[in-house]
Amino acid sequence: MKRAWLIGGAVTAGLFLVVALGFWLLFDANGLRPALEAQLSASLGRHVTVGGLRLAVLSGGLSVDDLAIADNPAFSAQPFITAKNVTVGVDLLPLVFSRTLRVEAFRLDQPRVVLLRDPRGTWNFSRVSAASSPQTTGSASTSAMTAAIQRITIVGGQVLVGTTGAPGKERIYTGVNLDASHVSFASRFPMHVTATLPGGGSVTLDGEAGPFNPGDAARTPFQASMHVERLDIASTGFVGPASGLAGLVSFRGAWASDGKTMNSKGTVTATQLQLLAGSTPSRVPIEIDYASDYATNAERGALTENDVHIGNAVARLTGEYTLLAGDAPVVRMRLVGQKMPVADLEGALPAIGVTLPSGASFKQGALEADLAINGPVDRLVVTGPINLTGATMAGFDLGTKLAAIAALAGLPKSGQTNIETLSSTIRFAPQGLQIGALNLVVSSVGALAGSGTIAPSGAMEFTMVAKLTGSGAGARGLSRVASLGQPANGIPFRIQGTTRNPVFVPDIRKAADNALKSGEQKAKERVGDFLKRRK
Repeated sequence: MKRAWLIGGAVTAGLFLVVALGFWLLFDANGLRPALEAQLSASLGRHVTVGGLRLAVLSGGLSVDDLAIADNPAFSAQPFITAKNVTVGVDLLPLVFSRTLRVEAFRLDQPRVVLLRDPRGTWNFSRVSAASSPQTTGSASTSAMTAAIQRITIVGGQVLVGTTGAPGKERIYTGVNLDASHVSFASRFPMHVTATLPGGGSVTLDGEAGPFNPGDAARTPFQASMHVERLDIASTGFVGPASGLAGLVSFRGAWASDGKTMNSKGTVTATQLQLLAGSTPSRVPIEIDYASDYATNAERGALTENDVHIGNAVARLTGEYTLLAGDAPVVRMRLVGQKMPVADLEGALPAIGVTLPSGASFKQGALEADLAINGPVDRLVVTGPINLTGATMAGFDLGTKLAAIAALAGLPKSGQTNIETLSSTIRFAPQGLQIGALNLVVSSVGALAGSGTIAPSGAMEFTMVAKLTGSGAGARGLSRVASLGQPANGIPFRIQGTTRNPVFVPDIRKAADNALKSGEQKAKERVGDFLKRRK
């Protein structure tokens, strides 16, 4: 009896395979093309066309050639998505016996997706839904919106991201792979995404999305962990090549959105950072532990918990930012740092065009800063006071450099510079660094005051005055040069050259002006004394 059952089962299976094979040989899959196009168009709210259809029994579906999904006409006349090869997973039994098409899965091989954003911040995929389709009404719409697809897979895709009216600023993401299962417009579904970034970096995203927002797909809720490696800032499309802003950024953190507010939290690490055209890359990484809330409607975000780390130096960053379609993000922020080890900050100075003199390095010292940061990220303006105390710069002797000025030839030499205090106001902009109200007190030298500029290339132009200490060789040298002006006014000089090789030269014009003013003052005093005696 058991053997009979086995024989019967084998015969039945064989007959089924013969019928299926015959069906595959005789079935004209192209007859299903209108139904497939209509079903996809109804689900997406976009006109969908497909080329040839072939039944793929072994893979359990249909093989589609030349899929094209139309874009929103307000954005582009070109297709939103194109793919040469698509496999559509279908339920074969209803297809075989009743010619009913039930789509269960999609696999797109090497598709091309074009994502466009208009100046108001609306994306071209915002209206991808059955609710926006004029072809879909009543129960058909409800069915499309609640139907679940077992799996959507994209392999080796290309995604172009751009802004309408801004040709040439598109960013192209290649090697895009997506795996989403149990995809439904009415519930959450898991997804995994990987891609190669413009400039060669990579991104990996794992999370969940849904329920689908029928009014604006861009506001569909989601939560995901994200890992970005070596994002090239210059390739993002947010900064112009003339800005000089460059570097590589990595990110590890989490993103979540309820469709109205986006929250993100994680760690951003920037390496080889350059903030000005003509500057050189930072030698040390800059790390930011941050948390942000972003309002989708207002396109405005706020930083809530943000610490900037450069070695052991830590500063707190707070403020707001605005994301503008087709342009660089605009920020309004404040950076406050207290007792930051200046030796750790030294390696980041080249990013703003400042390099210590050749062979010099900070061994100690603490920096405090309170800086306002405003403007587009590729044209930032940073202003505020800085204060440095207890610093030692080894390998650079300010006394030796000042000895090039005859009036200061008697200064002692020590092989290093001990900075008691340094205070200044700075203005950092694309044109370079402006330093005002500079007051510097150096042990064994005295007080130096003035202002000047440092270009992104490191070129310096400072106007300074030195007031030496009241005793020692420097004071004796000062007493020998009355022609440079009264000692009480200090000795005028200029700093030129570059930050790597500063050159100290006497300011002859200012010295002459001082001498002339001094002579006039003495003449006035003598006339006054004479008149007093005549009374």
